[in-house]
This record gives sequence, C-alpha cells and structure tokens, in this order.
Amino acid sequence: MFFEVIGNIKNIETIAIGGRIRDIMRLRRPYGPGRWRKLKGIASVRLEGSSVRLAELHWYEAHGIGQRKMKMKRFLD
Repeated sequence: MFFEVIGNIKNIETIAIGGRIRDIMRLRRPYGPGRWRKLKGIASVRLEGSSVRLAELHWYEAHGIGQRKMKMKRFLD
C-alpha cells in the first residue's frame, strides 16, 4: 500500500538499537554501517485513494543516512 506522510511525525520512540534490530544485516548491506535505530511514531498519512488517516509508523534511521524502509503498522482513528 502506497502512502505519503503529511506533516511531522509525533510521539517518536526508539524500539531497538544496533544489534538488537532483527534486520540489521539487511540494512547494512545496501546502506552501509551506521548507528541504526528502529523507531516508531504517529503521523497523518495520505493513502492511494486520497483519504487522510492517522497511523502508527515504524522505520529505520541512522545518522548521516536518514530514514529508510518506512512501514505503516496500523490506523489509529
């Protein structure tokens, strides 16, 4: 499902860091080494059908590399 984040992501929490991330090797191969963190937060998203909903998002992030592999986990509204 395609989605676009609208505005800022709020209530950002760290879920895992470094070796505690299950997919750490899948991140390091294409993007390189870094201090990888798995994060979650809440944001408004625009879906394919132009509807806007509030959703929980999960993604990976490393300093100097940025946000990668953003996933929408569930709707909150």
